[in-house]
Amino acid sequence: MGDDYPRIRVAAVQAAPVFLNREGTVAKACALIREAASNGARLIGFPEGFIPTHPLWFHFHPASGFRSLQFSKELFKNSVIIPSPATEALCEAARAGSIYVVIGICEKTAGRMGTLYNTLLFIDDKGQIVGRHRKLHPTLGERLVHAPGDAEGLRAYPTEFGAMSGLMCGENSNALSLFVLDAMGTTVHVASWPSHFNHGTHMGSIIEVASRSFAYQAKAFVVNAVGAISAEMREALPANDLDREFLSRSHGGASVIGPWGQFLAGPMEPGEGILYADLSIEEIIIGKSVQDFSGHYNRFDVFSLTVRPGAARPLCRLADPYSKNLAQVALEGRAESLELTSGTEDPLSRKNLIGEGRRQAQDWP
Repeated sequence: MGDDYPRIRVAAVQAAPVFLNREGTVAKACALIREAASNGARLIGFPEGFIPTHPLWFHFHPASGFRSLQFSKELFKNSVIIPSPATEALCEAARAGSIYVVIGICEKTAGRMGTLYNTLLFIDDKGQIVGRHRKLHPTLGERLVHAPGDAEGLRAYPTEFGAMSGLMCGENSNALSLFVLDAMGTTVHVASWPSHFNHGTHMGSIIEVASRSFAYQAKAFVVNAVGAISAEMREALPANDLDREFLSRSHGGASVIGPWGQFLAGPMEPGEGILYADLSIEEIIIGKSVQDFSGHYNRFDVFSLTVRPGAARPLCRLADPYSKNLAQVALEGRAESLELTSGTEDPLSRKNLIGEGRRQAQDWP
């Protein structure tokens, strides 16, 4: 009889946050999680920076202007620490609904008063945080409030239906990130997007190009979760009539893409709601048998890719401060790397770049 592969329902959220209100947006997210679970969804994807909002004001206001600085202060005050009561509420909603959750948040770390990350939080159907992905490189105005991330969360997380992964906005066009997730066996990928880009850019067409390309190359399902613009945001964000006209236009585009790059649901019309699609996981098989870019359809004797997922630390204490070589090794190669090595059938094999230096270096304190 062979192996059976499941059918699952996925949910793509198209919604606006409660603008710059962490508690209000967490409550809204939990309600959407419960709604999707009640409709049979096993995985739900949320937009980029959903809690408490994405820093969209930089499309309209000068970076050092009064309004931008005030918005940015409120963004920090309402950002999310992992773990915290905000994440506990999301985890409880996921556990109660037995549903996987991938949600965009603006993340801050306990004890720090300035550094923020553009983060995707991954929660399993038992209500456990299984990982987070900090956007590797902030885009445009994001750079003014978000620090660059690291590759610790650049991975696919195992589930009973394969593996889930996620990237934000422009990252979904990064060929190397795509390959890493493909090599880790992603089955369902959440592509998280804001509610709009800058003037003169049609986000819907970019979402379509990027996500259909990702799905086809990885032979995976892609869930496009897209932000929406609330009446409060239309009132607060514009600097002039041109901005108001831009924000009044149609925005939207949540969708679900199949492994051949085809639309399975959507694109969703402007407004708020949840888009559903039923996926047959075995549809991946034929596509992978034709082109498995991280498997038989690649030449690992020709190409290689190395990922160094170590997180940046503000301080490092060395056991031997006089050893220049040890310091260099410990600071430049602190973490275990994932390497695509020549002449191997396994696209991701682990290699310790630190050696003796890892055993002697410690995090501070």
